[in-house]
Amino acid sequence: MSGVLPRAVVIGASAGALQALSQILPELPADFPVPVLIVVHVPADRRNMLAPLFQAKCRMLVREAEDKEPAMAGTIYFAPPGYHLLVEADGSLSLSSDEEVLYSRPSVDVLFESAADAYGPNVVGIVLTGANPDGAQGLRAICESGGTAIVENPADAYAGTMPEEALKACPKAHVLALGEIAAHLLRVCPA
Repeated sequence: MSGVLPRAVVIGASAGALQALSQILPELPADFPVPVLIVVHVPADRRNMLAPLFQAKCRMLVREAEDKEPAMAGTIYFAPPGYHLLVEADGSLSLSSDEEVLYSRPSVDVLFESAADAYGPNVVGIVLTGANPDGAQGLRAICESGGTAIVENPADAYAGTMPEEALKACPKAHVLALGEIAAHLLRVCPA
């Protein structure tokens, strides 16, 4: 960080997401000072069980994002299946049923690019495990806006393609093991 405090954390994950997120989200305190916005690739025809699953494990409030609601500190928002999750300039959330990006809706790139536009250098982007390149261009947008980029170590990831592609797009990203990411977030997002 360059002395700029984050206003949000955005996370993208796909194959292996449950195991990866289970090592990060339960470590964050109930009063974590910024919202955490998450895209996990879930088929549109499936009910999203991520919010209730993680609410049972986490101290932060966990919910599925709703259109036009403000992104609140201390809350984890999951993108609903079949909708892109975006951040507006005023910090509110929006949902879109626009075309899939890299065969994905929700798309990590869409969330990250909107977060880069909305928060500029005040956002932390994290790309975790996954088997396609979604998230790479979005993480590049966060880097170019001066935000902080974190990538799960591809060598340790359940599926290494997403973190590998993110590192190609944003080679200065912090490469961390899953077990290091929550502690890093607590350092860059002080209460």
